[in-house]
Amino acid sequence: MSIVESLLHGFAFALQPSVLIYCIAGCIIGTVVGMLPGLGPLAAISLLLPATFGLNPAVSLIVLAGVYYGAMYGGSTTSILMRIPGETASVITCIDGYEMTKRGRSGAALFIAAVGSFVAGTISVVLLMLVAPTLAETALLFGPPEMTALLTIGLLALATMSQGSAWATLALAALGLLLGTIGIDTMTGYTRFTFGVIEFGDGIGLIPVAVGLFGLSEIMLSAASATAVKIRAPKLRELAPTRAEFTRSLAPIGRGSALGFVIGLLPGAAHIIASFMSYALERRLSRHPEQFGHGAIEGVAGPESANNAAASAAFVPMLSLGIPAGPVAAVMLAAIMFHGITPGPNFIVEHPAIFWSFVASMYIGNVALLLLNLPMVGLFVNLLRIPYTYLYPILLCFCVISVYSLNQSVGDVWLMILFGAIGFAMRKLGLDPAPVVMGLVLSPIFELSLRQSLAMSGGDYLIFFERPITITLFSIVALILAAMVIGTLRKNRATWRDQVGLNLTDR
Repeated sequence: MSIVESLLHGFAFALQPSVLIYCIAGCIIGTVVGMLPGLGPLAAISLLLPATFGLNPAVSLIVLAGVYYGAMYGGSTTSILMRIPGETASVITCIDGYEMTKRGRSGAALFIAAVGSFVAGTISVVLLMLVAPTLAETALLFGPPEMTALLTIGLLALATMSQGSAWATLALAALGLLLGTIGIDTMTGYTRFTFGVIEFGDGIGLIPVAVGLFGLSEIMLSAASATAVKIRAPKLRELAPTRAEFTRSLAPIGRGSALGFVIGLLPGAAHIIASFMSYALERRLSRHPEQFGHGAIEGVAGPESANNAAASAAFVPMLSLGIPAGPVAAVMLAAIMFHGITPGPNFIVEHPAIFWSFVASMYIGNVALLLLNLPMVGLFVNLLRIPYTYLYPILLCFCVISVYSLNQSVGDVWLMILFGAIGFAMRKLGLDPAPVVMGLVLSPIFELSLRQSLAMSGGDYLIFFERPITITLFSIVALILAAMVIGTLRKNRATWRDQVGLNLTDR
C-alpha cells in the first residue's frame, strides 16, 4: 500500500465523529494547559493517562498527542501578553513577544505565533510520515560524546542571543548549569549542594525559576517604577500583522521548523533547546540584530515554530525505534504498551492502522488548533484592558497557586520569590535572565552525557576527538570561540582608539 493510500485510510479513521471529538478535546485541554504556568504537558498527560486505558489504542495515542502539541500552541499566550511563560519552551518568547505587547502589537505576535506553530506542525508531520525510519536511525548515531558536543554548541549559541556582552551571557548560563547540579546525583544517588534543605532534594525546579525570573520580576519592576509601563491594547484592525511583519516572519518560520524537527529527534528537553537555538540563529542572521529584545517579530516566529516542530519530531524515535526522546514521550510509550503494543522498527509494518491514523490526527489537530487560536486572539488581547491595579494582584496569585500546585510545596513558592528578586536585580542591571533558564534546562542533560562519555573512556577526554561527529561539532565550537575572542579584541581596540582620540582632542 502506498503512502497516499495509507494516509487516506488514516483519515477515514481519524475523521470519525467520536475520534474527532477526542482529538479536538485533547487539543483544547493542551491549549489551556499551555497557558497555565506550572502545569505543563507532562503533568496533564500523566493525569489523563488512566482515563485512556479503556480507549482504542489509536484513540488513546491521538488524545494524548493532542494534549502535547496543544500545550506547545498555548504556551505562547501568557508569554506574549504578560511575560509569564505558560510552558517552559515559551520562555524565549517572553523576550520579544512581551515587547511587542508593550507597543500595542500583541495581536500580531499572537497571530504569528499561531501561524508559525501551524506551519511548523504541518511540516514536521509530513517529515514524520516520509522519513521517520531514516531520521530515527540517524538520531541513534548521537551517543553521550556527540550529545556533549551538541549541547556545548547550544551553550555557546547563547552568546549570540543576548544584546549584552557575550561573556556575561555565558557567565549567566554557567550560573544556570551550577544551579542544575543541586539535588540528587543521577549517577551515584547521593544528595549534593542542598545545604540541608529537604525541598532541594529533587533539584531546583525549572517552573519556579522561570516564573520568578520572568513573571514576578516584571510585576516587581512595574510596581517599582515611578511611571508604570502602559501597555496599549490594540484596536480590532491592529490584531492582524502588517505585510512587513508577515514577510519578515516567513523565513524564520521555515528555519525554525527545520531546526526544531532535527533537534526534536534527540533525547532530552529538545523543544526547549530548539526554541533557544532558533532565537540565537535568527538574531545572528538578522540584518537588524539590535531590534531583538525590543519587539522583533522574528524573535517570536522562529522559536515558536521550532518548539512545535520539535514536539512532533519527538514521536519519530518513539514510534520507529521504541525509544522515548523525553519524559512526555516516555509516558505516551507506556500508554501504547499498556495495550500490548510495543513500538519499534516493526511498529509501522505490524500496526499500520494505528500509525497512519495517528499521523492523520496530527494534520487534523494542527488545523483545529489554528481555528481555535486565531479567532480568540481578540479575546486574549482584551485581558490588557484590565487596569493594572486589579491585573497584577490577580497575576501574583495566579503565579503562587500555579507554582504551589506543582509539588504542593511552599518551598517552590519561596524559590519563585527568591528568583523574582534576582530577576528584578538583573533587569535593573541590564542583564537578560533567559541564559540562566537555558543553563538550568541543559544542566542535567549536559552533565549526564559528559559523565557517561568519560565512563565509556575510563576518564580519557580524547573520546571527544576520536569520533567523526564529535570532531566536527567541536570544530564548530572552536570557530565560535575564535569568533567571540576576535570580536572582543576588535571591540576593545575600537574603545581604546576612541579614548585616545578623546584625550588628544582635549589636549
